[in-house]
Amino acid sequence: MAGPYAPLRTYPSQQGFASRLLLLLTLLPLTLATFAFLLQWRGGLNDPTSRWPGDNRNFPGTSPLSTTSLSSSSSSSSSSGDCHNKLDFPYYHDWGFKFASDAHPKICITTSTSAGLDQILPWIFYHKVIGVTSFFLFVEGKAASSNVSAVLESLPGVKVVYRTKELEEKQAKSRIWNETWLSSFFYKPCNYELFVKQSLNMEMAVVMARDAGMDWIIHLDTDELIHPAGAKEYSLRQLLLDVPDNVDMVIFPNYESAIEREDIKEPFSEVSMFKKNYDHLTKETYFGMYKEATRGNPNYFLTYGNGKSAARVQDHLRPNGAHRWHNYMKTPNELKLDEAAVLHYTYTKFSDLTSRRDRCGCKPTKEDVKRCFMLDFDRAAFIIASTATEEEMLRWYREHIVWTDKTLNMKLLRKGILTRVYAPMVIVQGLGDSGVFTNAIASSHSYSKGQFLSSIGHPRSSGSSETPKSTASGTLISELHNQESKAAASRKLLFKLPNVTSIAAMPPMSPPALDDDDHLPMIM
Repeated sequence: MAGPYAPLRTYPSQQGFASRLLLLLTLLPLTLATFAFLLQWRGGLNDPTSRWPGDNRNFPGTSPLSTTSLSSSSSSSSSSGDCHNKLDFPYYHDWGFKFASDAHPKICITTSTSAGLDQILPWIFYHKVIGVTSFFLFVEGKAASSNVSAVLESLPGVKVVYRTKELEEKQAKSRIWNETWLSSFFYKPCNYELFVKQSLNMEMAVVMARDAGMDWIIHLDTDELIHPAGAKEYSLRQLLLDVPDNVDMVIFPNYESAIEREDIKEPFSEVSMFKKNYDHLTKETYFGMYKEATRGNPNYFLTYGNGKSAARVQDHLRPNGAHRWHNYMKTPNELKLDEAAVLHYTYTKFSDLTSRRDRCGCKPTKEDVKRCFMLDFDRAAFIIASTATEEEMLRWYREHIVWTDKTLNMKLLRKGILTRVYAPMVIVQGLGDSGVFTNAIASSHSYSKGQFLSSIGHPRSSGSSETPKSTASGTLISELHNQESKAAASRKLLFKLPNVTSIAAMPPMSPPALDDDDHLPMIM
């Protein structure tokens, strides 16, 4: 049929080409899918979705376990099924923590604590895993009891200093009392008293760090863990090694624990959700989600929001309160980290309410708590713990501290306000499964009886008959005595530098609030 509407004629050669093309397009994806399957089946291809967020999690600094498990050979596999990775750290050595003598930089942590072994041991060994070599522990209360101190004294790289009468007398002569930067905290109870005590202990720790050849010193509480995100091999040592030489102090913004249950027993191995710091969020996200993230509490964080810091050990270094360091001769050059953080496990156990109450003798009134506590939430928690029944306290704890609203949690996780941090949990669980903590306690029983008896001295000022006198304390006090002449000789020069020496100590401070001027952070 001729004309414009005549049907198109298809030739045999065109039909054959179309058939072959259709066959090729059908077989190509099937071949690729089969090839990918064979690769994965033989172990040649890792499928990210098969390991996240499932049980076999790989984190920065970890690699798949090949032949050995974190669990000791005598123990069965973990029932939780969440610790199947071998930690890929240069400090691993079968959990032996055998650091090379020329390891660099050398990092020490100092703390003032009254905690028990259930908190201190995971805290110490976690930080050993990420590269900390030395610990200077200023202990009192439970931490200074004979059972706990015997274990702490037996740990390599740990120096224990007890709060003896001799130590208090020496600290009473510290130059700090004649300076103004800490004076607003003097002669006040509870948190203010602790803040001054921490600063005096940090001053002594600087001397210990210098004598031990340390490169960096960090002050942490035993409810805080450093999270060296952004460093290869999940290594604090690598993180600080990469810091430019002209930087004197590194700031770690803090993340605050966001517990999802009220029955937490071991926070380091049970808590994985944290609220991010203002410094690691955009201003729009922070203030846009502020009310939902605060949940009716006084501030964005329950407690402080101005982080902690690491300082290079150098001449004229001094503390500037528990959160920062300073220098008598210059203003330190600071660097605030973009990814790494301090994880603060605050109020993670219901018993934290009453333990804080029992450590302070203030009256549970709105006026009196102001002279005892620096932060609003601590004040409210003290009043509740002092006036409410057990049932009322538990209800208050669930409402203000426990994150039970899964819908809200998911929303804040998607917005980036909340985040999951699994690496510390995996490390601490691995340490526990490997028997590191139980072995540390068991090995302390073989600690030389002569060594232990020689460390027993007069009780600390509170009258506890269980507190041994640290052999390190006498040496330290003698060293501080030798430093007094240097300090006295330099005071005339120091008084000529008021812009350096008169900078006030930085207290624990809340993050910026909605009504802050121009929505600027309180700490720059």
